Parts: sequence; C-alpha cells; structure tokens
Amino acid sequence: MSAFTLKNEDTQFLMIDIQEKLLPAIHENERIQGNIIKLLKTAQVLGIPVKFTEQYPKGLGPTVPPVMEALEGKGQHLEKSHFSCMDEKGFESFIHDPVRDKVVVFGIESHICVLSTVMGMLEKGIKVTVVHDACGSRDPRNHEIAMNALGHAGALVLPVESVIYQLICQSGTPEFKSLLPLFK
Repeated sequence: MSAFTLKNEDTQFLMIDIQEKLLPAIHENERIQGNIIKLLKTAQVLGIPVKFTEQYPKGLGPTVPPVMEALEGKGQHLEKSHFSCMDEKGFESFIHDPVRDKVVVFGIESHICVLSTVMGMLEKGIKVTVVHDACGSRDPRNHEIAMNALGHAGALVLPVESVIYQLICQSGTPEFKSLLPLFK
C-alpha cells in the first residue's frame, strides 16, 4: 500500500449493511452504532458524501432508525444480494468518484461483507481506510481476523478517532469545535 492521509475533499464514506435484523446480533453493537453515528455527523459537518448498502432488505430489514436519522436523508443507497459490494451490478459506478478517490469503509459483518468488499476495492487499486471500531461481527474473533487480513492486504485500518481527526485536519476551526463534543 502506498501511504496516504484522509482529506475531506477527496474522501467518501461507504457504510455496509447496518440493518435491523443484523445489528442486534453483532458483538458490541451499541458501541459500533455510536461510532457509526460519529462518522455520519462528521460527514455532515465536513460535507463528505455517504453511500450505504443494505443486504437483502426484504429479509434483513432496513438500516436501523438511529443511523438513518444521523444520515438526515443525505446518503446514497444501494440494495444488494452479493456479499461483496464489488460483485453487485452497478456498484463500481455507484462508488466511483474521480475527485473522491479515497473510501472510508465501515459496517457489518467484518469477516463477510466488509472483508470481501474491501478486498475487491483493493484489487481495483482504490485507497481504502477501514474503521476498526465501526465494524463488527457476531464473533469478535472473526472481526479481529478480518481487520488483520485487511491491514495486511493494503487497507489502512484505523479507529474512529484517527479517521475523524485526520479529516478535521486542525484544531480551532469551526468544524473542529462542532465535532469536539463527539469525543468528550
């Protein structure tokens, strides 16, 4: 992986499958949901586009209400049946943005949809950051295995605070002051 840092003007977010019938089974789901909401608030403040997927929503339900509220109706949505978003028809054009060539990925499950999606993105040369503590699996061991594999494959695997502070870039700005309460 070539080194890169996140800047709000060249970054987009991809949230994978934070759905009603999936999230409750995920280890530490409340913490993960809280971190996802922090990321979505950051996207709102910094003007970062959010794209999100739902795996077979007829059976697994829609995105959970607190996350939908944090999106404030501004995210782009794609339904899918493939575990890897990259295998879903139309996904590559959905995620492609020549200006925003870095993608911050978070969601569930780490070892299934997140892993296969990020691996596919890396194969295409996309610069990917995975938010370690905004991803999860039913079994925490599977989550850790996936995060380690993604890091070794070339994704930047970071905690939510590192991602947000990279995107904010400096203290003292109105954006910094707006987002600082997320960490107090």
